Amino acid sequence: MKIKFVLSAICLSALLCNCNSPDQKQTQAHKIRIILDTDTNNELDDQHALAYMLFNQATFRIEAITINTTSSGGNIEAQYSEARRVLQLCDADTLQVYKGADGAFADILPHIDASEYDGKAAVDIIIEKAKQPATEKLVLLAIGKLTNPALAIAKDSTIASHIRLVWLGSNYPEPGEHNQDNDTIAMNFLLNHNVDFEMVTVRYGKQSGTDAVSITQEEIHKRMKGLGPHISAPVAGRSGGIFSCFGDYSIDLFEHIDHKGPGSSRPLFDMAAVAIVKDPAWAHPREHPAPLFTHGAWIERPQNPRSIIIWENFIRDAIVEDLFKSLGQR
Repeated sequence: MKIKFVLSAICLSALLCNCNSPDQKQTQAHKIRIILDTDTNNELDDQHALAYMLFNQATFRIEAITINTTSSGGNIEAQYSEARRVLQLCDADTLQVYKGADGAFADILPHIDASEYDGKAAVDIIIEKAKQPATEKLVLLAIGKLTNPALAIAKDSTIASHIRLVWLGSNYPEPGEHNQDNDTIAMNFLLNHNVDFEMVTVRYGKQSGTDAVSITQEEIHKRMKGLGPHISAPVAGRSGGIFSCFGDYSIDLFEHIDHKGPGSSRPLFDMAAVAIVKDPAWAHPREHPAPLFTHGAWIERPQNPRSIIIWENFIRDAIVEDLFKSLGQR
């Protein structure tokens, strides 16, 4: 993997984003080809990540939305229902959602050549989109467990060279993070595979990870009300209530979640991952020999010729302000 080329491309992208005016960026023909792979019904950051991507289609060419199940948010049907709900609220319900893995990579892998298996729809669309001719790699942005990306590459290894895998996960270099722990075997498979791999760190309780991209319930109440397009057929929220725009649904999501941070705040981990794909200047990437996670700890492999990119030190205010701006432009 030409990791230095990837880093150079990221830095160039950041430079262009900073140099171009908003009007110039809007008129550029180039869009980032992207698949969002999400456990949409987990917490509230997935919904904001999906909505933020939908409201930034001047930047992103959305190739597909795929879903998976982690230990929170119910089964694949619950994840699917929440994804469809967000699409409706963002007036983007013509986009299709592809059902991915309910189970884990190791359990599904032996059945990968069967006519039907857990996660097949998501795996098939990832392979299909990755194999389409393009001048740049397809961004596969995974904001849940890594089961679907790992299954797709296991089924067709030729797609690895066509994918830029950006994953929101891990407390690296420390253990214990939701997306990582839901399928560690899938993560290790990809860390050992020759695919462009970018780790967008979480780092619970630390300012260096996406945990720092936190927002208070008070700020959501003050700034989200009424934001986004207003749809003619309101939809029911996952906790009840009827909503006609994503801004009001965002307020409801914050009202029905445990607030663990100071000032009733909650991190928007997943939304931050979408943001740094849009504008790499909003965090700091560094190259690192690909480690491995085993027996509950990260193992460094300094002699590993294969490197990954680790994203850290996120610019919280720029990312959060762009969320409000993106919804307010509609």
